Amino acid sequence: MLTKKQLDLLEFIHKRVQRDGVPPSFDEMKLALDLRSKSGIHRLITALEERGFIRRLAHRARAIEIVKLPESLGGEPSTGFTPRVIDGDRPDSTPAAAQPVEIHAIELPVMGRIAAGVPIAAISEVSHNVAVPGQMLSGSGHHYALEVKGDSMIDAGINDGDVVVIRETSTADNGDIVVALVEDQEATLKRFFRRGNAIALEAANPAYETRVLPDDKVKVQGRLVGLIRTY
Repeated sequence: MLTKKQLDLLEFIHKRVQRDGVPPSFDEMKLALDLRSKSGIHRLITALEERGFIRRLAHRARAIEIVKLPESLGGEPSTGFTPRVIDGDRPDSTPAAAQPVEIHAIELPVMGRIAAGVPIAAISEVSHNVAVPGQMLSGSGHHYALEVKGDSMIDAGINDGDVVVIRETSTADNGDIVVALVEDQEATLKRFFRRGNAIALEAANPAYETRVLPDDKVKVQGRLVGLIRTY
């Protein structure tokens, strides 16, 4: 599911590629979406790439390739079903009944709410459990879940009320979405960037400013590996 800004940007890129044969520049994208800075465009591009709608090609200017389009822009409907075709004549005997597919689910503790906006109190208590598909968990290690409060990560597809699945870790790479503990008191969900001896906690919403803090004031508590949304 794309946010309105992500959909608007994808549509603008698609139309320009069809018209000119090349995607628009970041400045043109910024003007078309009426954003204040190109950093908002970078976040939207990253979100579209993570969702498989576009692909960025290295070492080329304006190297953005559209991989697929949502149904609202004329793309093929996503059914989630791939038919299996078997060649041959109809068998004489009736085949055995198909066996149900077993879905492996794991119960994770929901550790309260995490702010995607202004940081809230640090999380420390389990409020309830939630069942998540085992395939969502990334490798080994302890996992937990948090309910999102706020809208600062909407351009990354994370909305208020979503439940995020977190793999517990104390390290992160630039661009990872992490649970960050600020000054041992406040927890927030943001993109992580290291800038020398400082840590930048970047929102995925141009309405929020990036927070830059000394690296000893920020502790990574985990990295985002999945998301659960209830409609």
